Amino acid sequence: MGLFSKLFGGGKKKVSKEITEERGMHMPDLDIPVDEKFTINFKRNGGKFIYCDGYNDVNQAIKNIIEENNWKNTPFFSMDNRLESKFSKLNISFTDKPNNSEVFFSTCEHLVAQNGSILICSNQLQDRKLNDLPSNFIVFATTSQLVNSIGEGLKIIKKKHQNSIPTNITTIEHFQTIREGQDNFLTYGSSSKNLYLILLEDL
Repeated sequence: MGLFSKLFGGGKKKVSKEITEERGMHMPDLDIPVDEKFTINFKRNGGKFIYCDGYNDVNQAIKNIIEENNWKNTPFFSMDNRLESKFSKLNISFTDKPNNSEVFFSTCEHLVAQNGSILICSNQLQDRKLNDLPSNFIVFATTSQLVNSIGEGLKIIKKKHQNSIPTNITTIEHFQTIREGQDNFLTYGSSSKNLYLILLEDL
């Protein structure tokens, strides 16, 4: 059982609310396990986090998100046929046109603990920019996709796709208004997104 199970599954251990709220952008890196570090930084960024230890939990999480936001009659914009097939039984309709949807449903490449960001690329975006996508994101990921830093994530992507390295690599880090001066080359041109992360334990 991973740390996420302890944090969110059984109530045995909770991330301190004080730690989450009091840590600033320029404080030293947390010397804690990568999964706990990601949780703290992701929540600090304003992301909504749902831990799941099985697909029944994942399905219920998606249903809850749809109900919470009144998206029952809203088609999800998706560019991943595997996601559409996996969750087709939930009576979700899909569209391949972003302008027809309020929600982008996607996977990601990695979850970056260092800054609580989501690393994505052309495998998820094709040639689209974040500004071209709906303002609401639902990202489905697994705990095995956790990495400590952006650099580590990029190395894994390069090694995995040696013959055809993906393009359009970027991070989603800001789930609230981007502060002036906080951009970097990976977040250039990005926009704030209302993001739900559904994280499945697979370790």
